[in-house]
Amino acid sequence: MIAVGCLVALTSFGLRMAFGVFLGPITIDFGWQRETLALALAIQNIFWGLAQPVAGALCDRYGPRPVVVVGALLFALGILAIPYSTDPLIMYLTMGVMVGIGIGATSFAIIIAALTKVVPGEKRSMVMGLVTASGSLGQMVLVPSVQAYIDATSWPDAMLAMAVTAALVCVVASVLKVPASAPAAEKHVDVLETLRCASRTPSYLLLTTGFFVCGFQVAFIGVHFPAFIVDSGLDPLIGATALACIGLFNIIGSYAAGLWGNKNSKVVGLSFIYFARTIVTLVFVSLPITELSVLIFASVIGLLWFSTVPLTSGLVANFFGVRHMGMLFGVVFLSHQFGSFLGVWLGGILYDITGSYNIVWWISIVLGLIAGMIHLPIKDRSYEGMMDQKSA
Repeated sequence: MIAVGCLVALTSFGLRMAFGVFLGPITIDFGWQRETLALALAIQNIFWGLAQPVAGALCDRYGPRPVVVVGALLFALGILAIPYSTDPLIMYLTMGVMVGIGIGATSFAIIIAALTKVVPGEKRSMVMGLVTASGSLGQMVLVPSVQAYIDATSWPDAMLAMAVTAALVCVVASVLKVPASAPAAEKHVDVLETLRCASRTPSYLLLTTGFFVCGFQVAFIGVHFPAFIVDSGLDPLIGATALACIGLFNIIGSYAAGLWGNKNSKVVGLSFIYFARTIVTLVFVSLPITELSVLIFASVIGLLWFSTVPLTSGLVANFFGVRHMGMLFGVVFLSHQFGSFLGVWLGGILYDITGSYNIVWWISIVLGLIAGMIHLPIKDRSYEGMMDQKSA
């Protein structure tokens, strides 16, 4: 089941990250400003986030198979309709709402939440890292493949190929048989009571706030980095290669973070990641933009890319157990997606206003510093006793 879950995460996240290479072709073809398509992708991130707690709760109750199958169908239909979405409002519906909900129901967050129910506690962080790394492998493989397909044919043909790939997730997901119920040792606690207890837990709130920053940073880079590279006078293929490098090195970073979280402080690991992102980004924007600097930056930021996920999801499981893991991590991920919305949309609108991404880079640097400090007071311990007392 772990292998099947990893394959779903690989396909879903790889397809999601490929949207960045369409920013230039679609805006040129439709005669739009970048802010228009950036808003569609920002809406996509919001609906991905809004779908996450709902999909997570359904996964907790019914298991991942029906959730992933329905999500994959919606994902595929949304992609299929994008070439015909010549009006911005239609694009907001297809690329934004439909694809966003589809991603939310097929994302690595759903797979992680499902697998925590069948994996021993001492191996959870490692498996979470493995699933996250699988998503990055999808990014490494699918992003340059989609770019090459666009170069060889056209962007609408590439969208059709992506839609077919998304539909194949239904076939893969049909063999997912992770149980819907939590381990018998965990006491039943009402869903609303769980949410109330979580909302009163400072460590959970700090973790949720910090994940907002992760969303801002990775969404901005994932969507706007290829266009930033072209604006810097480099070949478009360098942009796709850079995203692939991020995916490649995130395989290492995510798995390493999972291994770290098994035996070491997840809180320290998260603070380190956010501080490191700040330093790496500061150095990158302070130096001349060349092919070498782009690829070095992509490789190093890739190590730090989604290495936050196994540590963040591991803390959620430690805080409240795995019975409502899908919903509780879904809420944290919703914060991530609000950050993603802001990173994608702000990148587009500030570019249209200033003709540059400089302001957004510096916002990302400041937010990374704040996130590093926010995680330091988090206490990695169980808060299940609070829920037991409330439900007694």
